[in-house]
Amino acid sequence: MSCLQLETVEIDTAPGPRFSVIWLHGLGADGHDFEPIVPELATFLPPTRFIFPHAPVRPVTVNGGIPMRAWYDIVSFDRHPPGDREGIESSRSAVVRLVDREQDRGIPSESIVLAGFSQGGALALYAGLRLERPLAGLIGLSTYLLFSGELESARSAANRETPVFAAHGIYDPVVPIIAGQHVAATLRALGYEVEWHEYPMPHAVCPEEVGHIGAWLSGRSESLTPGED
Repeated sequence: MSCLQLETVEIDTAPGPRFSVIWLHGLGADGHDFEPIVPELATFLPPTRFIFPHAPVRPVTVNGGIPMRAWYDIVSFDRHPPGDREGIESSRSAVVRLVDREQDRGIPSESIVLAGFSQGGALALYAGLRLERPLAGLIGLSTYLLFSGELESARSAANRETPVFAAHGIYDPVVPIIAGQHVAATLRALGYEVEWHEYPMPHAVCPEEVGHIGAWLSGRSESLTPGED
């Protein structure tokens, strides 16, 4: 799994994209999961490439070992770190290769956002905060921090000023809202600019949240690398 190559769903909102959003789905879903929100988000943005990778299929302990798409194995639903460090690192490396590919296609890292929902959000934050190149931003929805105790020493200097959008459902029965609040509090304590939202919903995404994400992405796209306009 060390050379994991991810299959992706890609949508360009217009010819000649100048901004990229790499969006990681949650446990058991796939890259098609967030396709429906692209048209709404596109109204806020310049020509943008949305990239929705498919996680590999692997047995997941908390679901009785049933194989499904997952970024890493989850051993339990408590707040302790998952045991699958190898799986996390393998998926992190695969996400970094997607960033590399966007740069090869002419999108600088400063015009790339890493986003994710639930398990995908945890990986997006884990990979983005450790990336040695600056990103336009990070989005973590209904999620949690992986190995948060290591973050202060493990984070990259390149992304210490990268803004973060974090949001959670108040009635989330899968990832309790306290985990999302921990994301916001921990990152703010380390000096990150965090936009935090809570919504009266379960483990899901709501229309109000999509609107807030679009407005936040618009702010990130306004700081495109000079010369790209």
